[in-house]
Amino acid sequence: MAKEDYYELLGVGKSATAEELKKAYRKKAVQYHPDKNPGNKEAEEMFKKVSEAYDVLNDPEKRAAYDRYGHAAFQGGMGGGGARGPGGGFHDPMDLFREIFGQRGGGGFEDMFGGGGGDDGRDGADLRYDLEITLEEAARGAEKEISFRKNVTCERCDGSGAEPGSKRVKCPTCGGHGEVIASQGFFKIRRTCPTCQGAGVKIEKPCTACRGEGRTPKTTKLNVRIPPGVDSGSRLRSAGNGEAGLAGGQAGDLYIMLHVKEHDLFERQEDNLFCEIPIKFTLAALGGTIEVPTLFGKVSLKIPAGTQSGSTFRLREKGMPSLRGGRQGDQLVRVQVEVPSSLGSEQRKLLEEFARVSGDASEPTSKSFFEKAKKFF
Repeated sequence: MAKEDYYELLGVGKSATAEELKKAYRKKAVQYHPDKNPGNKEAEEMFKKVSEAYDVLNDPEKRAAYDRYGHAAFQGGMGGGGARGPGGGFHDPMDLFREIFGQRGGGGFEDMFGGGGGDDGRDGADLRYDLEITLEEAARGAEKEISFRKNVTCERCDGSGAEPGSKRVKCPTCGGHGEVIASQGFFKIRRTCPTCQGAGVKIEKPCTACRGEGRTPKTTKLNVRIPPGVDSGSRLRSAGNGEAGLAGGQAGDLYIMLHVKEHDLFERQEDNLFCEIPIKFTLAALGGTIEVPTLFGKVSLKIPAGTQSGSTFRLREKGMPSLRGGRQGDQLVRVQVEVPSSLGSEQRKLLEEFARVSGDASEPTSKSFFEKAKKFF
């Protein structure tokens, strides 16, 4: 089945800006997050798809490769020294040639000219973990404990795959070379030995714990330090905490993809925070001081007399820390003037007196406006 277009998955056009991509991803991530759709496999799959799409389109290099080659950019074989895949590694253009000859991982085109050979160790796979955090945790930084399952080195055989006391013997198929030679027309091509998978040896008696693989699945706990200033789409790398390698190969890495929850009060705009605060109409008219919440505690905000609804005030360096260092973002506060929905008799009397003194009672605002507007019709 063909993979869906990354832009269509996020619901944006190909000309979408980084900010538009971020907003689209946030919306989709919230919609399909497993916590909001417990037991819904389709939502879980969509969550993975939109996360993968954002991971590619949010990276300028990956996005350029995707725009040029589509999904093939991450399946090997596109020119220019290889294309960067969603996992972050470069795909060798020779992979396409190896696939044509039915060969992957050892042997192949290079071996026709004497290269290759049986390399016994294989590196472990990289892993991905999706972690949801609050805006407060993104602002201040945090330490989180995560739990996940991965393949670890078998304790019984210490990764050898052989039952303790047994040994490895030379592979009878390839004679210990790790490769077999196949003829295709006038070509003679070396392939990885199907019996020993290139190791050149065969286990005499497989380990009873891991059945000869050298690895067993295990639930692992890990403490993750989240730096201040991260955002949805930020990726943390934990070196060596991916799956264990085989036969002495290096362990893969763990990539933690961060997803920041939507906040009830604040909206993030890059390193700035935005919020709306209601104020009494008397405060807007007379002026005064109010306390405003921030992610770092309450601060005082001076409201000038005559403030209009929709006016915006800036609280310097009360926004998000910058991951790149330097000045902290600001918090933008937009005030909305509240008009009382009901008045007591004393309140109405005072307001009517205010209207009379101000001249509002003699000519209603609506009538005055339409009189002025007559000249335009």
